[in-house]
Amino acid sequence: MEESLLELGTTLMIAGMGTVFVFLTVLVGAMSLMAILVRRFQPAVPDGDVTHEEVAAIAAAIRRHRQS
Repeated sequence: MEESLLELGTTLMIAGMGTVFVFLTVLVGAMSLMAILVRRFQPAVPDGDVTHEEVAAIAAAIRRHRQS
């Protein structure tokens, strides 16, 4: 028995959507794993001290940005 064009199209659509779904699921899992690894091995706060001059420069830049 020969499949009709509509049945072939439906089969192809389901296979394509299934492939995309599996790929996106794997991608989300990989990105979540990478986020966990980055958080574990890289500290969120830099080790170096911030000088008073750097704090003043950042505060001045924020103030100037908010004024414009």
